[in-house]
Amino acid sequence: MISSFDSRVKPTAAAEDMDEDMEEDMEEDFHQDIARSSFADMLHDCDRNNKYYQGIRAAVARVKARGEPVIVLDIGTGTGLLSMMAVTAGADFCYAVEMFKPMAQAARCIVEKNGFSNKIKIINKHSTDVTVGPEGDMQSRANVLLTELFDTELIGEGALPSYEHAHVHLMQTGCEAVPHRARVYAQLVQSEELWSWAHLHPVTVGSSRLLPYPALTRCAGSHAVCDIQLSQLPSHSFTALSPRLTMFSVDFSKPVSSKPQTYSCKFEALCSGQAQVILSWWDITMDPSDSIVCSMAPSWTYEDPCAAPWRDHWMQSVYFLSEQSSVTKGEELCVSVSHDDYSLWYSLCRQSSHTCAEVPQPSCSCLAHLVWNRPRFGELNDQRRTQSYVQALCEVLQEDSVCLSVSDGSLLPLFAHLLGAKKVFSVESFRMNRQVIEQVLEANQLTGCVELLGGHPEHLSSEEIQGLQVSVLMGEPYFSSSLLPWHSLYFWYCRTALAAVLRPDAVVLPCAASLHMVAVEFKDLWKIRAPCGMCEGFDVSPMDQMIQRSLEFRESREAEPHSLWEYPCHALTHSMEVLTFDFTQCVPKQPLTSQGALPFIRSGHCHAVVMWMEYHLTEDITVSAGLTAPLGAQGQCQWSRHQKQAVFFFSSPRDTPAEGIAHLSYSYTFEPSLGDIQVDFNILPTRP
Repeated sequence: MISSFDSRVKPTAAAEDMDEDMEEDMEEDFHQDIARSSFADMLHDCDRNNKYYQGIRAAVARVKARGEPVIVLDIGTGTGLLSMMAVTAGADFCYAVEMFKPMAQAARCIVEKNGFSNKIKIINKHSTDVTVGPEGDMQSRANVLLTELFDTELIGEGALPSYEHAHVHLMQTGCEAVPHRARVYAQLVQSEELWSWAHLHPVTVGSSRLLPYPALTRCAGSHAVCDIQLSQLPSHSFTALSPRLTMFSVDFSKPVSSKPQTYSCKFEALCSGQAQVILSWWDITMDPSDSIVCSMAPSWTYEDPCAAPWRDHWMQSVYFLSEQSSVTKGEELCVSVSHDDYSLWYSLCRQSSHTCAEVPQPSCSCLAHLVWNRPRFGELNDQRRTQSYVQALCEVLQEDSVCLSVSDGSLLPLFAHLLGAKKVFSVESFRMNRQVIEQVLEANQLTGCVELLGGHPEHLSSEEIQGLQVSVLMGEPYFSSSLLPWHSLYFWYCRTALAAVLRPDAVVLPCAASLHMVAVEFKDLWKIRAPCGMCEGFDVSPMDQMIQRSLEFRESREAEPHSLWEYPCHALTHSMEVLTFDFTQCVPKQPLTSQGALPFIRSGHCHAVVMWMEYHLTEDITVSAGLTAPLGAQGQCQWSRHQKQAVFFFSSPRDTPAEGIAHLSYSYTFEPSLGDIQVDFNILPTRP
């Protein structure tokens, strides 16, 4: 029996049903996008909102001082908040442009509810399609430009082309802009932890050493930005080799060009080390005097780190150099940043008397960066995790072991061969995965030592494994299509489908998995699901209604994947194992259920329940994809950086009183026919 939850094994829909199925999928994706959007986070970002409001009031005042009527263009209006700020500040009229139809509808509702319909016109178009004139969308050009078109990389949402078009077609010459200016910053650092997210390090397996292949070591990597909460990166995990460099700025009140450009900044190395990574962030100033600044700098750049505002819609970026290089304290170096319409990329050079030459945008030439994402690189480079698998394999392998591996892009079959397995097969369903593993085998003179098989595990025939019986079935398990922790239970379904090729005494590694839970109070992450309500004096509650409708679509209030190492929280209960999955047996036909109560041991605001999987490689070796250390004395949580955990948010924070007065009731149902887990939670008083 193979579950339909994995997209690779879903039956193909009949042709006549395809359009209907696609339409339903698109509708569900649409509602999920709304439900999991960052609008709540943005609306709760008081630092952002206050500084936009200050900048808007100042810009409106400057135009009024010139004796001109204030006509505002708000591109990417979202909820209409900035437009309402402009009218409240004294603008005569505002054109609010929003290309996303549901958001445009929500903005109309919010604007009407706040009594601004006569002064704000919502235009449901991309700004580059907006027209000006008697029959156009705008009656005249605007003289105040409001925008919130930025992402973690600043320009990734197409800010430059939108500004370029607006200045040519929609704005008056000499207009005011809020924000007025943006600056991009960078810092060169050495960080073995970050570097492990981009390159495969040598791996020690018993007495052997597994090396990365040459193309991987010199590959420029993926061009996709790596956005993280740099504030959560411990200061001891990196060494600054440069001061914080101002790379370039963009003045939004003047014509903007989206043409590719390169900027350079020279500096002297602060200390000796390995140049590996560029950390980058930006700020925006809301006025020409640069007195109103909204900064994305990580907290450790602040004199008082606690004063740093938290936001998830804008974070910081990590850029990996194509190869690490040694630098010496005092050495003259040059960092350059290039950009096109949507992306930034960095390079390092030693041309002390010249600016850095333009560097082409990086792209992966080794395939590995297309197969393994950055957390996966970190996972493969985690020596402690690797040694757990090596130790487990040493316990189960025999001289005559015939091994079959089921995972995506896994090095586990190579470990098995190096540890003495007689024969090793590995199912790699995707062509690029096979090509990457083939290159690793070739680089280590192991070609032919592991037989790579295509297709899906459930279709594997005895002939493909040369009529042999498998004595060790193994997996990490890791599958690139998995989102939630229990999606990797696909391994269990594969084990069930492969029962016919397993020896009666075959070892399955891991032998079991368990689902764990803990109730938590988040420091900040709760804001992404907090009701919007009133925001800076404006009623934006229709946004709550819109999100709630999407959450209720097909009863889709479910757990979400989050990398919790980036989001501090503390536990309000003990952690608890709630379900166990025995991989030595086939998937059962009947559902697995678990109900019970977990007492609260700390008072606080319970925002969510966190769930994760632990894999029991053998009876005494376990690898956790969630908590990696016991809970701290105050409930501090240390989360795996390689896997995302599942977070089930309550619709509103639940106050939990002192120990013993309340408990979390839970109900779990694993439905084998779906491969999914249904959960239900409630906070109840504990009876005396």
